[in-house]
Amino acid sequence: MSRSGNSAHAHDLWVFGYGSLMWRPGFHYEEVRRATLVGYRRCFCVYSTHHRGTEQRPGLVLGLDRGGTCHGLAFRVAAGRRIETLEYLTAREQVSGVYRDALVPVSLEGEPREEVLALAYIVERRHPSYAGQLSLAEQAQLIRGARGISGPNLDYLINTIAHLESLGIHEPELKRLLSIIGPQFSRSSFNGQGRSGAVALLKIYRNQPVEAPRLKLGERRRFIHRRQISAWASRSRAT
Repeated sequence: MSRSGNSAHAHDLWVFGYGSLMWRPGFHYEEVRRATLVGYRRCFCVYSTHHRGTEQRPGLVLGLDRGGTCHGLAFRVAAGRRIETLEYLTAREQVSGVYRDALVPVSLEGEPREEVLALAYIVERRHPSYAGQLSLAEQAQLIRGARGISGPNLDYLINTIAHLESLGIHEPELKRLLSIIGPQFSRSSFNGQGRSGAVALLKIYRNQPVEAPRLKLGERRRFIHRRQISAWASRSRAT
């Protein structure tokens, strides 16, 4: 396996998706390839108070945490769309500064097999929204009763599993988590019945108290600088 040597795409941007970016990238891309990132794993380790939860009722979303291997998708963005794509991703991913953006080596599947540097969003363990290694029961408690501006937290889990399954990527731990939330979901989530079940669970559990840290204003200001850093870096990388 060798680094990509295609000079025609030398200045294009590769973006590694491991969660919602896989099934809702939100940016224009030229091609998409299955890809593998070694050294990081996909896990529910980030409290969400924006996309899949609120300050009053946090949810839980995926992050790339140290250790293991992650199979996902790599999107190639044309050089001319680099800045607009980075600005979009900064606005989407760096709401609270819980991620740090990094260029990481990913192995592309298919032909030709090659290794490229791709932009990935890796969880910042010092951030107050970093949940660490929660038990599956704790993850289920947070996910089943949370909803943010992007919809129910449970939809996020269901969509992630469904897309991974469609790619032939099997994540037994995520499927165990879904079964804990509700055995019916392991049977019906992928045939169109998942969303109605997620809404029903929300009505039951949305007022159930959960233990999750509140991101104080001072802490938010401490980490929100990542948005400015990412915006500056996006322009620097394009020149």
